Amino acid sequence: MMNHMAAILKHSVLRRPLSTAPIFNRAIKRQQRNNIALLENSDEYEYLKDEVARRLVDRLEDIEREFPLALDLGCGSGHLYKNLSVDDGLGRVTKLIQCDSAENLLLRDDLETNTLLETTRLVADEEFLPFPSHHFDLVMSSLSLHWVNDLESTFRQILDTLKPDGAFIGAVLGGDSLQELRSAFILGDQERQGGISPHVSPFMNVADAGNLLSATGFNLCTVDTDFIQVDYPNAFVLMEHLRGMGENHAVNSRGAPVTRDSLLAAASIYQSMFGQPDGTVPVTFQIIYLIGWSPHESQQKPLRRGSAERSLKEELSRE
Repeated sequence: MMNHMAAILKHSVLRRPLSTAPIFNRAIKRQQRNNIALLENSDEYEYLKDEVARRLVDRLEDIEREFPLALDLGCGSGHLYKNLSVDDGLGRVTKLIQCDSAENLLLRDDLETNTLLETTRLVADEEFLPFPSHHFDLVMSSLSLHWVNDLESTFRQILDTLKPDGAFIGAVLGGDSLQELRSAFILGDQERQGGISPHVSPFMNVADAGNLLSATGFNLCTVDTDFIQVDYPNAFVLMEHLRGMGENHAVNSRGAPVTRDSLLAAASIYQSMFGQPDGTVPVTFQIIYLIGWSPHESQQKPLRRGSAERSLKEELSRE
C-alpha cells in the first residue's frame, strides 16, 4: 500500500512551470485578499507574513548602506513597514512606497505616525509597475511574488525601476511549501475519485528562482531558503488559516471542485500520515529569499575564464 502511495506522489508532484502562460487567476486572488481584509480577526492570520517580513528586514540589516527611497511591492497590510518601524533597520530607509493590488488590505490599518519613516500607499498591480526607470534605491517584496504569473517580466520591471547599484530583496513561497497538504489531497482524490485535481497551487523551486533572477539582468545574486513549520489542531484548521492568510488555491485550471468526500479523505490521510503524538498536524512553509543588484560599474566582476595568472596544476605542484 505504501509503495502504491509513493508511486502516486512521485508522478503527481505539482511544480510551477516557468512560462508566460497565466497559471494563477489574479482576479480571484485579488478578491480573496480583499475579502480577508474585511474579517474582524484578519490580523490573527498574519503570523507567518509578519515572521517572514522580520527575517527579510534582518537581511536588510546585513547590507551596510542607506536607502533613501524604497518600494514595498505587494505590501499587504504592511508587514515590512511594521518591522522597519521597530527594528534596528530603522533609518536605513527614509521613505517607503507601499503598493498592493488589493485595496482593502492595503488600506486596512491606520499607520502610526513615524517621523523617521515617511510612507505613501498606492494601489498597483505587481505585474504592471507604474514607476519610472531608475527611481528606487531599494525594492522589497515579502510573500507576494509567488502569485505573479509572468515573474520574468516582473523581475525586469523591478530591475528597470531600480537606480544603478540599487538592491532587490524578496521572499517567496518555495515548491516544498504545503507538501503535507498536497500529498493528502492527491491521495484523497485518488482514493475517492480515482483521479487527481490540483487543490494546492504550485510554487517555484530554489534553482529556478535563482536562475530567473540572474537571467533578467540582476548582478551579485544570492538565494537562500528557510523552512518554517507550524502546527495546527487538524487539517481543517490549517485550511481555514490558509484562507485567512490569502494563501488559498487560485490557479486558472482549477479542475473539479473538491468534494466533501475528498475533503474528509484528505483530512483523514493527513492525520494518519503526519499526525503528531499530541494530535496536532504540522505543515511546512519553504521560504526562498532572493537578493539581486542593479548593474553598476563599481560592482565586483567575475574573472574572465582563463585569466588567472597561475594554473591549478602549478598551485598543486607547489604543495
